[in-house]
Amino acid sequence: MQYAIDASLSAGEFVDVLRRSTLAERRPVDDIAKISKMLANADVVVTARDVDGMLVGIARAITDYAYCTYLSDLAVDVSFQGKGIGRELIRITHGHAGIDTRLILLAAPAAVSYYPHIGMQKHESCWMIPPQENESGAES
Repeated sequence: MQYAIDASLSAGEFVDVLRRSTLAERRPVDDIAKISKMLANADVVVTARDVDGMLVGIARAITDYAYCTYLSDLAVDVSFQGKGIGRELIRITHGHAGIDTRLILLAAPAAVSYYPHIGMQKHESCWMIPPQENESGAES
């Protein structure tokens, strides 16, 4: 597996690996403009590619490089899961953002049992404000 910090990842490749993982159902994969903006404004994008160069995993994070790192996307192609790719993507992301930062993520329902398995601690008090809808009923 080849891992890299990859700020030039295309929106198409990102959507493709989201679809091959379980994350596409919770991401705006049909809105390429939003996906492109998500990539452009990420501080850290780490990719995992197989020996043929196919993207099989991604970690996308936002960080201040001092106190906290929010791991907003961790996606691994379902046919490559269980091989340590997610764990390595997290390790590289955290290392690049600063190992002294607090790495934070919101787990996808299907992945809740995965994170304790790799040594992450559950936090009981996460709060959020969901996206607001504009006059047309679409998220703004």
